Amino acid sequence: MLPSAGLHRLRLPLMALGGLSLLAGLVAGLIRLGWVPSVGGPALVMGHGPLMVNGFLGAVIGMERAVALKRWWAYGAPLAAGLSGVALLLGLPAHGLAVIGSLFLLSIFLVLFHRQPTGFLATMGLGALLWLVGNGLWYLGYPLFQVAPWWISFLVVTIGGERLELTRLIPQSRRSRAEFAVANGLLVLGLLISLFVFHAGIRLGGVGLVALTVWLVRHDIAWRTLEQGGLSRYMAICLLSGYLWLGVGGLLWLLFGDYFAAGPTYDAMLHAILLGFVFSMIFGHAPLIIPSLLGIDLPFRRLFYSHWALLHLSLLLRVGGDLVRPMPLQGWGGSLNALAILLFLANMVRAARAAVRSQ
Repeated sequence: MLPSAGLHRLRLPLMALGGLSLLAGLVAGLIRLGWVPSVGGPALVMGHGPLMVNGFLGAVIGMERAVALKRWWAYGAPLAAGLSGVALLLGLPAHGLAVIGSLFLLSIFLVLFHRQPTGFLATMGLGALLWLVGNGLWYLGYPLFQVAPWWISFLVVTIGGERLELTRLIPQSRRSRAEFAVANGLLVLGLLISLFVFHAGIRLGGVGLVALTVWLVRHDIAWRTLEQGGLSRYMAICLLSGYLWLGVGGLLWLLFGDYFAAGPTYDAMLHAILLGFVFSMIFGHAPLIIPSLLGIDLPFRRLFYSHWALLHLSLLLRVGGDLVRPMPLQGWGGSLNALAILLFLANMVRAARAAVRSQ
């Protein structure tokens, strides 16, 4: 095991790898929407999803868990995930690196579960397994629309496990724990069925997403922290608004599962969850996660509500444009989605710099 100072020095360059994938993924998304001239060839355009899920989100989640485990080998998860994004940008095969990153993440959770056998670690380990299967399908040449449900479920189940961990502060009945398990079970069963009867599996997965939304809305501690001020209220608002989009995404999967392949409805089914839910979670947790990863203060600022509001307003435009077909709305919504993420990054940097100056 490396000394803690050595492990700490690994974090910034590994986070930079994830940040590179995030920025490249935003550019790729804008190219797909027609807002940016095509650069980097088809590999960049087609790499939008892998860059965001593997190169960025996989690296961030891997980093968070590697820090928790405090073992040098665990940093293989964010390293391999981040390098998969670099490989995509260079036009090199990225599938194998993505598989390696997910194998490392699954190994981390196996070790953590061995130390502390709890339901929330088992759930997050399940999320890592779904990521591994999705990357395995990508490696085997499955089209991205068949891989996407596994990647999305990796993020949803992992976040669900993190929220389950926090519910330990509130006594949970056996029925509550059973409902959580059933919701995740329906989602996983839908994924398995999708390997044989794709659209039927997507619809069942939608039922699981809706069930998980209901559980989160009923049992999450965000309702309690909503009554507080400052950072606690901001986080609660981010979480609850994210749950709303998770439910919307689940309903879209259930109602329009036959369109889960391409087109505007497919765009809505993806981004209601990947932007509305996942990035709401990122926005809400960043003021706590960034200090723990990089060792810097990040005080709460009311300005944080600006990127939150822009994300949700722009997503309403995008999903509305997808569903009712005034396509300019989709384009404007998508461009403002990217602006909301860039504004989030700018606000985080501004808060960190203000904290450093005040020391």
